[in-house]
Parts: sequence; C-alpha cells; structure tokens
Amino acid sequence: MSWRAAALLCLAGLSAAAHAEVRLHGLFGEHMVLQREKLIPVWGWAAPGETVVVSFRQQRQTARADAQGQWRLRLKPEAAGGPHTLTVTGSQSRAPLTVGDVLVGEVWLCSGQSNMEWALRDSLDGPAEAAAANDPGIRHIKLAHRAALQPQDDIAPAAWQPATSAHAAEFSAVAYHFAKRLRRELGVPVGLLNVSWGGTQIEAWMSPAALKTLADIAPLLAAPLPSSERDFVAQQEARMLSRVKAWQGSGPAGAAEAANWAKPDLDDSAWPRLQTPGIWETQGLANLDGKVWYRKTLQLSAAQAASPEVVLHLAQVDDCDETFVNGQPVGSQCGWDRPRHYSLPAGLLRAGANVVAVRVTDQGMGGGIHGTPEQLRLQLGVKEGAQDLSLLGPWQARVESLLEKTEPGPNELPSLLFNGMLHPVQGVGIRGMLWYQGESNVARAAQYERLLPAFISDLRARWGQGDFPFHLVQIAAESPAALNALSGSAWAELREAQTQALRLPHTGLVVTSDVADDGNLHPRNKKVVGERLAGLALQASDKKAWKGQVQSQVQGPAYRSMKQIGREIELHFDHAQTGLLSAGGVLQGFTIADASGQFQPAQARIVGPATVRVHHDSIQDPVAVRFGWVDNPQHNNLFNRAGLPAVPFRTDRWPRLTEQARYAF
Repeated sequence: MSWRAAALLCLAGLSAAAHAEVRLHGLFGEHMVLQREKLIPVWGWAAPGETVVVSFRQQRQTARADAQGQWRLRLKPEAAGGPHTLTVTGSQSRAPLTVGDVLVGEVWLCSGQSNMEWALRDSLDGPAEAAAANDPGIRHIKLAHRAALQPQDDIAPAAWQPATSAHAAEFSAVAYHFAKRLRRELGVPVGLLNVSWGGTQIEAWMSPAALKTLADIAPLLAAPLPSSERDFVAQQEARMLSRVKAWQGSGPAGAAEAANWAKPDLDDSAWPRLQTPGIWETQGLANLDGKVWYRKTLQLSAAQAASPEVVLHLAQVDDCDETFVNGQPVGSQCGWDRPRHYSLPAGLLRAGANVVAVRVTDQGMGGGIHGTPEQLRLQLGVKEGAQDLSLLGPWQARVESLLEKTEPGPNELPSLLFNGMLHPVQGVGIRGMLWYQGESNVARAAQYERLLPAFISDLRARWGQGDFPFHLVQIAAESPAALNALSGSAWAELREAQTQALRLPHTGLVVTSDVADDGNLHPRNKKVVGERLAGLALQASDKKAWKGQVQSQVQGPAYRSMKQIGREIELHFDHAQTGLLSAGGVLQGFTIADASGQFQPAQARIVGPATVRVHHDSIQDPVAVRFGWVDNPQHNNLFNRAGLPAVPFRTDRWPRLTEQARYAF
C-alpha cells in the first residue's frame, strides 16, 4: 500500500471514529500557531448532534455537530503570546482532547510549486542556517502532496515543527527566511502553513468555480469530470490513446516492437519529431506519462569517429533514461534534474552515420529531454581543440507505452490540488498568503494574466477574511542569459502576467532578477526572496495589526508612463521615492523599437529622481521600450535606493508569443 493510500485510509478511519470520539481537524495539533487579533476558527468532528465545548485561555464556547458529524465555532480574537492549551470536550466522548504548546501570532499560507517547496537544507547557506536554528517561536507545517478528484475536508497526518536544528532543514527556505524577518521586527510567533508541490500548474490549485469564471476554460468543465479513481483511469486511458494516435498515427507500440528501436539500422524516417531541449507536454503529448524513444543520427568523419575520448552530454532527462549509441548501451539513470554525461568506449563510433537512441521513462508531470542547449552535445576530445557536435533540435520520437495509473497526477485534471490541499484548510485563520508559482504556466503566459486574479479573488472569498494580503514572487529563468533573444519571451510574458495581478488590492510583488543563478530554475538564494516578502508583509493594509511598525520602501521601481522626446523615450517610475540608481555601471536591460516592432539594445540613462531616458542611434522615431523582456533578465541593473530591482515591463501592447495558447487536459 502506498503512503498516499495509507494516509487516506487513516482519514477514513478517523471519520468513522468520529461517531465515538470528538476530534479536531488535522491542522490543530501540538506546537501550532493561531492567528492573532482575528476571530479564531476551530472545527472538527463528533457524533451527529453531540455538543462540543472548546476552551482556550479565558474563553469557553460550545458547538453542536451537524448531521454529518461536523462542528465549527469561532473563538474571539486573542493577542500574541503563549504557549497555551486548547481543550475540546464532547458530551458523548470518554475523555477531553488536549492540544498543548499553542502559540498566537502571525500565520501565513505559503503555496506554489518547487521554489516555494524548496527546503532550507538545499538553499544557499541552508545547512548552516538549519544547524543554527533555535527559535521555537517559528512553527512550520508541511501538508502531504494530495491530488483529489473530490474536495477533501481534512488533511493527511502532519505535524507542526518548531524552528530548531532538529527540524528547520525541512522547512520551506523562502518561508523560513520570511518568518525570521517577521520575528525580528515584530517579536511575535510566526506560523507557516506550507501547501506546495513542485512542477504544478495554477489550474490544479484553482477551484472549479474560479475556473468557470474564465470564458476560455468554462467550456472544458461543461462535461462532468471523473468522480472516482476508476472513472479517472478509464477516461484518462481513452484520452491518452486518442492523443497518441493523433500524434504518431497509431497507438503505443508496446515493448516487443520497441525492442528493436535502439538498433542503428532501424528506419525511423516516418516517426514524428520532438524538439530538444524541451518537454513533450508542449509538443502534442500533453499529460503523457510513460515511455517514449528519441533517436538522432549524426554524420561523423573518420577523424571524428577516431577521437580518443568521447563524452555524450544528454542535458537532463525527466525522469529516467536508457541511452544507446549504435545499438550499444552507454548509460542509464533516474532524476529529472540530473545532467547526463556518458563516456563512450573506444571504437563505438564509426565514420558515417551514428545513431543515439534514448528510451525516456516519465513517471509524472513533465517528460522528455530538457535543460540548456549547451548541455546537449557530443564532445569529441577533452583537451584543447576538442570539438562539440550539437544535439539540439528535432529528434525522431515514438511512444512505446503509457504508464498504468490508479490515481491522477497533480496536473492531469483541473482543481486536483484545490480539492486535495487547499480545500481542506479553507477558512483557517491567516494573516495572508505567499505565492511562488508560474514556471509550469509559461507556455500559457497570456492566459495566466486572467487565471491569477481569478485565483486570488476566489480564495479571498472562500476564506471570508476580506482582501487578505497576497504577495507573490516573480519566476526565475531556466536558461542562461547568453541565450536571450530580443524577438520575444514567454518567460517575460509570464512575469508581466504576475505583475498585472497587482491591480487587485493588497497585493505585492518580489522581483528576483538580481538573485538569479544564470539559468537555474531554482535560484539557491532564498534568503533575499523571503526577506523581501517579509518587507511586503510588514506593509500590510491592516496597519493597526502591525502596532505602528516603521514603514519603508518595499517594492522596486515600477513603470508608470512614457513620452517621446525627439529620438528618445522618457520613462517615469513609481516606487522611486528616494531615487533611482544603476548598479554596476551603465544601465542594462532596456530595448527600444520603432513602428516596425524590431527591438534593439538601448542606451539608457537616469535623468531624474524617478525618470530614465532611452534611445538607440539608428532609431529615429521610437515608439516602444521594453525592460528585462527576455527569458533571463539577470543583467537588469536599475534599482531604487532601497536596493530593490525594477520590475520588468513593456510599453507596447503588440501580440504576445503565448496569445493563443490555452489550457487543456
């Protein structure tokens, strides 16, 4: 039995036990933190009709379990402090339920994909931070991954952990550094509710009601979605067989036929193609989990084939590879983020045609050969004068088999993570939410501009706490800056979509261009990100709750307006109260275009406290400027004097690369 099945079985057992003993929702446990100065929701289960008494500090309130056995009440607001004890007594239960070491302070919901989930132990200086952690006033709970076809009411067993050396290494690194700054400046307990899952799309986190507000997604939800795992398996199998047939003209070949696919003399000319590097989900095989073969033929001279040392660099493979050259196995490993480097034995290569064949097994979410272009090459020789042959571009490809499934993966249907991870904690008392997600939506960046506000608004309505603060982090880059192009960028479009969410009240944005790791999708410097999020939190709209803390500038310069002045364009910025500065010399990151739409690198200079002028010598009549409008904007160096980087932007409204991309499942 899988851990997931065991957890669900445990929850089912608890539900049945509710008829005998009162119990609390799984969030309520030893070491938890309750939100200060707001009503405190407390809920759980008991026998239908049973009277439940909740005692906390000087408060004592009662509730009655409904016909389904659920009870709920709200305690009056409490000031920060603790530790306290929460006691629950049922009129038909044998013994009271006691939860000790409960603190009252600031509680933040921390959600998103891998950059939010990224553990402190794996971040920059993380091991040392974790070893030195000794602040039990910071508490963290990590919800188990759960994709559910129906909304769930409770969580799988989880525990609140104090920020000590025994536990801090497993905390979300971003959330930990966020909490440290809040503790330092507010002096109150901080609770972190970590509800994150790497590689997930926003559609999985959104409720069906939120998705139905979007005209281009609502039709997808007109037909009933599977309500049981049996229905899911049947529907998914039919859907994937149809998708594979449309892509390659027939269904999966099977292991017997694929046994010959490593052979160099195989005729693969009729196979469809997959571009590398890149995942296959964006190339016609959406949501496919299973085995897919890649084949590429290289023509080598006799001298090249006789190179004394040869290394095959296969970038990264999601998840496992079995790699062959001219029919001979040369390496195999698993790990979606591990670069493959296989040394080839002498005599394996030959003059003329040489075939590299890779059997890729994807076990969930993205699949294929991915990474950066320079990682995908055949290296001939290792000394000075070594030659590299690129393996970029199209590979012949064919589906061998589909992964047999008994339950859905997180991205296979909409709302699975809302059902399994957000719905169960809906309504818990929080100060606000931190959101670090978007990498998995880059291909549909234009649509994300509508998805994100709908997500925020729906959650705020569900929580019933008004427009609670919602702060998000702009995504990093997955390719080095050397590969940037000025012709357009889906990554820049996703960052713009994130910025547009700031039109909603009480939202904030952290820009990360200055903490990039040159194409590392998971920048290791999580401290800066967490502390900038904390700066936004300290500027929360509920000023009274922060007891008059000193206000400071917490957002980087943001484009406000432009005007053409001769051959220059003058740009005006918000969030530059103390002035602008160029970090490290001449301003970089600006491009400029005339009506042709062809952007050129621009010369830019600061001409006022919140003003920059931009031009290019060959452009006589400029009409548009872009800043950081590339896949990797790490060279951007416009800051305000608070040390915060400027938000990437464009002044034009020309069509985006992702304008027509739409969510499908």
